[in-house]
Amino acid sequence: MATHSPFSGKIKIFSDGADKKAMLEMNQNPLVKGLTTNPTLMKKSGITDYVIFCKEILKEIKVKPISFEVFADNFNEMKRQALEIASWGENVYVKIPITNSEGESSLPLIKELSHSGVKLNVTAVLTLEQSWGACQALKGGAPSILSVFAGRIADTGRDPLPLMQACLEMCVTNDKNIELLWASSREALNIVQAEQMGCHIITATNDLIKKMSMFNKDLTQLSLETVRMFKTDAESAGYSL
Repeated sequence: MATHSPFSGKIKIFSDGADKKAMLEMNQNPLVKGLTTNPTLMKKSGITDYVIFCKEILKEIKVKPISFEVFADNFNEMKRQALEIASWGENVYVKIPITNSEGESSLPLIKELSHSGVKLNVTAVLTLEQSWGACQALKGGAPSILSVFAGRIADTGRDPLPLMQACLEMCVTNDKNIELLWASSREALNIVQAEQMGCHIITATNDLIKKMSMFNKDLTQLSLETVRMFKTDAESAGYSL
């Protein structure tokens, strides 16, 4: 039996990746409202020159918001990198991790940058304490994003929904300029979950975004297609008993 699509379009979907061709493809997708990347994804994609890659992307992606991350560990250098990245375009958000690799809080720098007009995407947030601190630092500053890694929380066996709901309340209570982002999504269902709880943004890989075409699919038909796939693969492999 066909069902109504569980996705209404209230949440903004940001494509997460570092493949130039795929990023430009997603930029043309009307479902995609923004893009994000990070040094790990860039390394996996074989990017060797950070600045050249980012500026090449920005030649094509000039309107939709896009987040690029600092990679310095020293806060003075992190600030320098953030200001440089922010200068690349009006649609650029600068990703600042909630701490450096030593566990030292980035909140003083986050507050300074946000209140000097730099649009930030505070990233690698996994706890309520971190979320609260970030909201306080961002309050009254430039438009910003709080990226809470719901997928990584779920990887630990914890249900991320209660924490995400609490983080959403923090964002709404502190400043309407702070948007909550559901980060590290693991399956297409996360898009539905994030939208139903009122999250502002979710990041998804290109593969997950493409799976959204199945949201209204009849399950009986999907079952038949699955059986046919097994049959075709067994035949093509030449299996026999």
